[in-house]
Amino acid sequence: MSGPALERERREAAAVERRRHQELLRRDRIFDARVRTIGVDKDALDAQVKDRKIKEATEKARNEELANEMKQNDKIMCMLEERRKYDIRNINKAVIEFQKNFQKPETRREFDLSDPEALKKDRPARLSDNDPRCTVSSLQMFMGEDLNYAQRVKFQKEQLREWSLQQQRDYKNALADKKFLDDLHDKNRIELDRKTMEQQRIEEETRRAVCAATKDFNRSQAAELAERKKLEKRQKMKDDMNEISSLLQGDLLSENPEQAVSSFGRHRVIKDRWKGMNQNQLMAIRSSQQQQVLEKQRLKEEERRRDADWDRQSMQAARAQLVLERHHERQNRERRQALDSINAQLSQEQKSKNIFLKEEEYSNCPTSQYYAQFNTTTR
Repeated sequence: MSGPALERERREAAAVERRRHQELLRRDRIFDARVRTIGVDKDALDAQVKDRKIKEATEKARNEELANEMKQNDKIMCMLEERRKYDIRNINKAVIEFQKNFQKPETRREFDLSDPEALKKDRPARLSDNDPRCTVSSLQMFMGEDLNYAQRVKFQKEQLREWSLQQQRDYKNALADKKFLDDLHDKNRIELDRKTMEQQRIEEETRRAVCAATKDFNRSQAAELAERKKLEKRQKMKDDMNEISSLLQGDLLSENPEQAVSSFGRHRVIKDRWKGMNQNQLMAIRSSQQQQVLEKQRLKEEERRRDADWDRQSMQAARAQLVLERHHERQNRERRQALDSINAQLSQEQKSKNIFLKEEEYSNCPTSQYYAQFNTTTR
């Protein structure tokens, strides 16, 4: 063999060997129940589990380191807190010592507000009525609490007595003035009543004169009115008689047929003057009505005959339809009988075929050699 042929055979042999190796690997992978049921790469899962454990260990170590560092920081903070409290306590102690030595209560500006000996050292709130300390806002001297109370009360009583005497004099003068005014008012009222009565008397006389004149005038007016009514009544009776005679002799009550003739022709009438038709007109109308009745009876008879013809034709059509339906039913019954016989024949053939298949065609049972040929390759 030449070199190229050998080279080609080697390549083919290598390819075959490679495919066989891949087939073996694939068979191991497919036929492995664990890999087939899980459906994932177990090595990859193991690697992931290992990485997770390493990560958890690293995280745990880091957390422990942070915890130790936090404990150390807590200890330092506690020490600093104790140191701060100690410093504050020393500062407070120094402040108290300084206050005791250099800030005594007697040297304070507001010591007088809390001095226990203040009442012993203070002066009375009021020495006299003219004490300059007793101002309005001091609330130390009120009306009636002055030192000259007795003299002031005596003077007030004397003043009150004078006021009372003056009021009595004023009251007497007022009574005298009131009496004078009442007398004057009574005189004026009497004079006014006299004048009023005089005025009433004059008005009464004037009223009587006016009433007499009015009565005379009314009497003359009544006589004139009675005369005028009498004349009006006489004229009205005359007019009524003329109207009655005119109506009795007029065309309205006499029922003159000529008055209803229209100016447009004698075949037309005036509705408000027409008194009805004459005997000839009534006879013509009755004759026309009789003809209409006869014509209507004739039309009814024709309609009755036409309806009878239609009924007869309907009966004939119904009979023909009934015969046709019976013929169709007979044909359908024959068709169903033929179809039933065909179905029975087909059913018999189907049963025979099923018996043949069950007893002859499907009588061979599969052996173990038949099942052994499956699952031998991955393809």
